[in-house]
Amino acid sequence: MLANRVAEKEAFRRTGPRHDPQIFHHSFVADPMSVRQALRAALARFLRQLSEDEAGTLELILAEVLNNIVEHGYGDGLPGTITLSIVRDRRGLSCSVSDDGVVLPASALLNPADPAQSRPDPASLPEGGFGWCLIRDLAEDLGYHREGNHNLLAFRIPLVAPLPTAAP
Repeated sequence: MLANRVAEKEAFRRTGPRHDPQIFHHSFVADPMSVRQALRAALARFLRQLSEDEAGTLELILAEVLNNIVEHGYGDGLPGTITLSIVRDRRGLSCSVSDDGVVLPASALLNPADPAQSRPDPASLPEGGFGWCLIRDLAEDLGYHREGNHNLLAFRIPLVAPLPTAAP
């Protein structure tokens, strides 16, 4: 029995896990360099499970969200932390981003599918304001919650590629 466990551990050490990790969780300082590192780490975790387009969508959405938090949530060089969690399941990538920055403006979450909330003209948006239009177009189940001084933004990125199964 002990010999079997040793052999299993040795096989695992040589070949690694039977399938790619399905969870990514990372907390980091709210600054531009840390955002770049977090983006690279998140993409690296799921790269073999995503098509080129899906990886591009993940990178675009996360870059917009995380850079907005750094620039607007912790503006004026205020210190802060961002926590990013991503879970791969059959429906896609479920993402959550939390921080203790300022409140997300309600206008960021307008639903362009709702006739009462029409999409703004890009020319009328402030510098960088088109990012939220991209996020709303590319993400599903976008939701935001503020509790005390804590922000939580959650969304899902649908995927076409099937979820890999563990090898026998």
